[in-house]
Amino acid sequence: MHYMRHIQLFIKNHLMQLRRKWSSLPLLFMFPVIIVGLAAAIIITYFIPSENETVQVGLVNLDENEQTELIVQLIEHSSQLGSFIEIHSMTENEAKIAIENNGISAYITFPDNFTSHLMQGQSVEIPVTGNANQQAESLMVNELIESVSRHIRASQANILAINSYAREFNMDDEERNDFVFEQFKEFLFYTVGRDRVLMEREITNLATSSPIQYFTVGSWFILVSIWLLTIYIFFTKENPTRLKNRMRLYGVLEIQQTIAKMFITIIVTASFAGLSFIALETILVETVILEDYIRITLLTLLYSGIFVQCLAIIESLTQSHKLRLLVQSVFTFVSIIISGAIIPVIYYPLWIQNLLPYLFSYEALSWIQDILLNNRLYADYIPLLLMNAAAAFILTSISIWKERVAI
Repeated sequence: MHYMRHIQLFIKNHLMQLRRKWSSLPLLFMFPVIIVGLAAAIIITYFIPSENETVQVGLVNLDENEQTELIVQLIEHSSQLGSFIEIHSMTENEAKIAIENNGISAYITFPDNFTSHLMQGQSVEIPVTGNANQQAESLMVNELIESVSRHIRASQANILAINSYAREFNMDDEERNDFVFEQFKEFLFYTVGRDRVLMEREITNLATSSPIQYFTVGSWFILVSIWLLTIYIFFTKENPTRLKNRMRLYGVLEIQQTIAKMFITIIVTASFAGLSFIALETILVETVILEDYIRITLLTLLYSGIFVQCLAIIESLTQSHKLRLLVQSVFTFVSIIISGAIIPVIYYPLWIQNLLPYLFSYEALSWIQDILLNNRLYADYIPLLLMNAAAAFILTSISIWKERVAI
C-alpha cells in the first residue's frame, strides 16, 4: 500500500512541475516537429522515383538454339515486362561488366542444355545474378524470374504427359519434339503475358512506391521517440546525496520515482502523439478505421513502455549526468535507425535484416506501417509484450541491486 502511495505522490509532484512549466510544453511539442519535418522533406525528395525510370536487366543465353532464342525473344518483347523492366540480350562477359559499372540491376542466365532438360523432365533453373548496389531492383527481378520458373516447372508434367502420348501414337521424333515445344511455348506466352505474373508474391518497396506515406509514418514514429526522450529528461533532476539518504530512511525507493517518471512521460507523449496523428491521417491515402486506432495505440504504448524502461536502465547504470544524456541520446538514435524510419530496412545487409525482428523499435514500426500502409487487419503484440517483461525484469533487478549496495 505504501509502495503505491509513494508512486502516486511522485506522479502528483510531476504534474505540479508540469503545471508550473506549462509554457515550455509548446516548445517540447513543436521543436522536434520542425526538425523532423524538414529532414523528412529532404529524404522524400531523394526517394521519389522518376516516372520514366525503368529497371535495366541483362539476359544471357548459354543454350543457343532455336527454342531458347524464341523464349528469349518472347521475354524481351513481353508487354507485361516492358512497362517497368527493360531487358537487353548480351554475353556473359558483357553482363558482368555491366554489373560492375552499375549499368544493369541484374542479369538472367539460360544455362546450357536448358531445353533438353526441360523436355526430359529434369529440374531446370534460371539463375539471376543481382547487383549489390541495387538490391531492391535485383530482388524484384529475381521474384519475377522465380514466378516464371515456377510456372515452367509446373508445366513440365503436362509436357511429359503430352510427349508420352505422342510416342504411343508413333509420332516422328522431330515432329513430336516440335509439337511438344509448341505446347510449352503457348503455355510460356500465357504465363509471361498474364497481368498476374508478379502477383503471386509481390515485393513492394514502400520507400520508393509511396515515399510520402512511408516517410510520413516514419517521421511520426521518430517524433514519438524524441518526445519520449525529451520529456523523460525534462522530469529528470539530480537529487543531493543527503536528500537521497533521507528519502531512503522514509522507505522511498528509486524504482518508485522511476516508475512515476516513466508513467507521466508516457502519458504526455501519448497526448502529443495523438495530436500529431490527426495531421498524419490527412496525408495517408487509406482511411483509418476505429480498430486501426486501437491497434496503433496499443503498439505505440508497448513501444513507449520498452523505450522508457531502457532509458531508466541507462539512468540506473550511469552515475554521470552528462554521460547519461549522451548514452540515452545515442540509444534513441540507434533505435530510430534500426527501426527503418529513416533508412528502409530493405537496404540493410541481410545479416542485419535477420536480427531486426528481435529489436523492439523495428517490431513496433513494421506493424504500424503494415496497418496504415498495407491495410493489415491484425497485429502481433506478443513480441513487444515479452520485450516489455524482459525490460521490466532487468530494471527491477538493477534497482534492487542498487538499493542493497546503498544499504
